[in-house]
Amino acid sequence: MEELNDILLQRREKLNELREGGHNPFANDFPVSHGTMDVRDAHADDDTEALEGCETRYRIAGRIMARRDFGKAAFIQLQDRGGRLQVYVARDKVGEDAFEVFRKLDLGDVVGVAGHPFRTKTGELSLRAEEIRLLTKSLRPLPEKWHGLTDVETRYRQRYLDLMVNPEVRDVFLKRSRIIGLIRDFMRERGFLEVETPMMQPVAGGATARPFKTYHNTLKMDLFLRIAPELYLKRLVVGGLERVFEINRNFRNEGISIQHNPEFTMMEFYQAYATYEDLMDFTEELICAVASDVCGTLNLTYGGKEVDLSPPWKRLTFKQSIVEYGKVSEDVLEDRTRALEYARSLGLDLDSRMGLGKILTEIFDEVVEPHLWHPTFITQYPTEVSPLSRKNDSDPEVVDRFELFIVGRELANAFNELNDPLDQRARFEQQLAEKEAGDEEAHAMDDDYVRALEFGLPPTAGEGIGIDRLVMLLTDSASIRDVILFPQLRPEK
Repeated sequence: MEELNDILLQRREKLNELREGGHNPFANDFPVSHGTMDVRDAHADDDTEALEGCETRYRIAGRIMARRDFGKAAFIQLQDRGGRLQVYVARDKVGEDAFEVFRKLDLGDVVGVAGHPFRTKTGELSLRAEEIRLLTKSLRPLPEKWHGLTDVETRYRQRYLDLMVNPEVRDVFLKRSRIIGLIRDFMRERGFLEVETPMMQPVAGGATARPFKTYHNTLKMDLFLRIAPELYLKRLVVGGLERVFEINRNFRNEGISIQHNPEFTMMEFYQAYATYEDLMDFTEELICAVASDVCGTLNLTYGGKEVDLSPPWKRLTFKQSIVEYGKVSEDVLEDRTRALEYARSLGLDLDSRMGLGKILTEIFDEVVEPHLWHPTFITQYPTEVSPLSRKNDSDPEVVDRFELFIVGRELANAFNELNDPLDQRARFEQQLAEKEAGDEEAHAMDDDYVRALEFGLPPTAGEGIGIDRLVMLLTDSASIRDVILFPQLRPEK
């Protein structure tokens, strides 16, 4: 158990004093009629004279974030979900008893205040308290510099404190909620049905990743936290739900970095009778619409560097991009031995048994991805690394697929869905062989999914968009941890 220091002991002593004085330090009987934003919005343009005639009595509540004492009166900054408002507390207005309790309050305490608005001599809109009540006694002090909690580890671990004292952090998560709401509206307006699919799945599929494994006692079976909802969403398209989407969590038992968290949010959607080319246009329209609403412009700044989202966005094939950014002749990319030699010249330590498609993907990650700053669609990925994608009709070595990159990172992945059940079973069997050879990220066999395809999946295109990465882009956040309320961390020492 934590040892209490002097400050914590002092606060507990105040708690006891309040109780002994007949005051409930955790009251829940103060009706609130307004928020700080209501007061600011209603009286932003009112001068001193106009406020003198204001008959509206506001009842607000919030946390004391700052105070200045003047003996028989004090100013406090009260913070609620709408921001901060200055409150003037005078003994002759609130009464002797209430003022004596108020004098003992600390920064961080939650209070209820009732009163009328006015402007101070400096012109600041404030509330003159006629009633003040302690609602929650804070037993821990706010950070010494109440306007900023700067230790990154503490910010992520104690997000409640981070939100309390860093207004810009709260703004990020308000924007996150708005972004997700705008995406939902966009999808629904275009006839997509929002659905929910299982988080625990008997077969980990829908993406190339290492899953988290758990066990169900009653069913006596292993289950996996989903790495993607893809195979379930496509089952719904088979069933006749021709436009579906889901915004929810995926789980991948992989590394943690500024771009990766084991638990993250994706939107996946599927549209029957569409192609991946249709989804490129769709994605461009979606992201531009959200960015325009949230940021007010398509010319953003990320990490101090301009990002231009203005359409149309650049489009390159997978191999074209390696030629352009890797400065290598295209014939090298057609020969497995030469491609492996080129990869090793880049310092990549690759397994000599790798197929050409996987070698090229490693090269792409090294020489292309970091340069894709402005929005760029990369198309025609190798079939070898795309086990759920439809092969291109004219070149079966590649699939009808794109990935969208912005600021050097993948933001979306989409393709024409493989709907040939025989081809799908063969690819699953190939993945199974790779899994048995030690590839922990290879797909497992999903017989029920193949059975669903045998009933007939209409020609369909599907896509996944990384919500966390989109929020990072639109809020100029450097790390995925900055846009996830409770990112995964090691246990506290």
